[in-house]
Amino acid sequence: MQMTSAPHLLAEDGPEYERILGDALRHAHERPDLEGVGDRLNTEQLRTMALSATALITAAAATEYEHYVKARGELRRAATAEEGADGAPAPDGPQSTAAGSGAGIGAVITVLTPLLAGSAAVIFLLVGYLLKAVGPSVTFGGSLVAAGWFFAAVAAAAILVAAVGLLVTALRNGATSLAAENEEQELPEDVARAREAWRHALLERGILPFLRDALADPTAGPAARTPHRSPNRIPKVGYSRPDFSGPDDGPAAGPRPTFTSPDFTSPDFGGPEHQPD
Repeated sequence: MQMTSAPHLLAEDGPEYERILGDALRHAHERPDLEGVGDRLNTEQLRTMALSATALITAAAATEYEHYVKARGELRRAATAEEGADGAPAPDGPQSTAAGSGAGIGAVITVLTPLLAGSAAVIFLLVGYLLKAVGPSVTFGGSLVAAGWFFAAVAAAAILVAAVGLLVTALRNGATSLAAENEEQELPEDVARAREAWRHALLERGILPFLRDALADPTAGPAARTPHRSPNRIPKVGYSRPDFSGPDDGPAAGPRPTFTSPDFTSPDFGGPEHQPD
């Protein structure tokens, strides 16, 4: 059987694991032990961490899962044996191969017809109207225009057929999904009980403890592998002022020279009666 990257989970059970995880995150506010959702980590971060740790989480319910897979396999083998006894054709028989080839050819034709018809319509209409504009007497231009409109009609019809085919395919897939859900609901009691035991163990022993640990220490999960910088770890770039303060210890400063202004007194000049001695 083909396994996913997680050794304890088959590929067909991956959507069920994601659904259980989504339900747990959606109702996290109802659990007191998950009250930190939205404060430390939001639901998308927790979902990403849980999906990255699928192997770790599913290993907690490995015993219940192995029992469920074994019961489901026995049921499928019994159903295959009954179909073989009734003479039903095998899925990989010649009829199935022919039907698959026919469906593939039909899909190719459905896709290519609108493209080819539309391209031909554009070319014929463009060339035809160009010829009619250059030489109105040229009858070849009218033939090209008529062919262009014909291919345009074919392209429109092909687009309509493709749209109807898509609608029918969507309805058929919806009916198949409903049938699968009904079949799942009508599982035998032992298979349904094994599946429920696995779901319960996966939730209680795997998903919820992982979410609690992630909320208690957000750096312990897979998200911690992504390098990030805290604002406190950003180095500060700048220049401090140099310290221009005088030294505390050192030789005592000598006396500073003092300067006094010269005495510019005015000379004693008197009148003629005061002659100098």
